[in-house]
Amino acid sequence: MKELIFATNNLHKLRELQEIVSNFHIVSLQDIGYIDDIPEEQDTIEGNALQKARTIFEFTGKDCFADDTGLEIEALNGAPGVYSARFAGENATYQENVILALHKMQGQKNRKAVFKTVIALILDKKEYLFEGRIDGEILVTPRGNNGFGYDPIFLPSGYDLSFAEMSAELKNSISHRGLATQKLVAYLRNNA
Repeated sequence: MKELIFATNNLHKLRELQEIVSNFHIVSLQDIGYIDDIPEEQDTIEGNALQKARTIFEFTGKDCFADDTGLEIEALNGAPGVYSARFAGENATYQENVILALHKMQGQKNRKAVFKTVIALILDKKEYLFEGRIDGEILVTPRGNNGFGYDPIFLPSGYDLSFAEMSAELKNSISHRGLATQKLVAYLRNNA
């Protein structure tokens, strides 16, 4: 089984990816003894994903991938976007980020949003990008207890359930991260 290092300290992301990528052995940063924070200093989701993958590749010299995800809300000019994880501050909790997003959306009629994930893969010293995105809207109040992050306030287009109300299986089959991961896995199956 092919081993890939997933450049994340986020256990929710790791668990979600391990559920999706069942035919590859996903190794975490903890597994390789990487304890530092990975820099996220770029102003795009693509840039952050590449920076994280390059950092781990330089540390290990091994095949790896990293992702970055952002929620882009149309009425907020694409915010929180690349700052989604730290929208309410550098060490903000998921709940604090959700509360701030809902506060900024008060009175907004346009509730359109896009969840976007970009995965940067470094394989045999070459770099590849895979993007997944899903359109939806921001709910007025949170719904559901599954998932993490903005899942309770994101209603994907064509569904009556927020991401946080969906089973992990359903969410992973339609989500931005699921779609990006499907592209990654398809590439690996055909080229690795």
